[in-house]
Amino acid sequence: MKHTPSMLRVALAGALLALSTQALAQYLWIDEKGIKQLSDRPPPPNIPEKNILKAPGKPLFNPNAPAPDEQAPDAAEPKTKAPPTLGERNADFNKRRAEAAQAAQKSAEEAKRKAAEQSACEAARNNQRALDDGIRITTYDKDGQRTVMGDAERAELAKKTQQALANCH
Repeated sequence: MKHTPSMLRVALAGALLALSTQALAQYLWIDEKGIKQLSDRPPPPNIPEKNILKAPGKPLFNPNAPAPDEQAPDAAEPKTKAPPTLGERNADFNKRRAEAAQAAQKSAEEAKRKAAEQSACEAARNNQRALDDGIRITTYDKDGQRTVMGDAERAELAKKTQQALANCH
């Protein structure tokens, strides 16, 4: 009876050892982007069997199995495109960055143009208010002398102001 507890310990240790092998289960597969994945969980169901390189119970290397990159001659699946190289990814990034900079510059120029247009419209509205109020408007001639605008000049300014206001929104 003295041997019974030690036998129980040996059996318990054997059971724990058998269960620990399940914890070491490793899966190795190539995903749809061509990148090797390593996990203790099985690959997603959309990964074809030929792309699963290692699984519990599956030999690591099978000389009769085709390589994952090779296609069988009668395979219906088309060959997938290789992932882009670092140079190609850099070129794409630089292209996107240049396009974003152009778009930002274009939107800044558009905002600047709209601000100038709004400023011109506000000045035209102020001119129209002054003309409508009938107040005397003074201007400066080429010698720097201040003169009061006559009726002909007021009519010409009113015409120009109306044309400017027609373009305002």
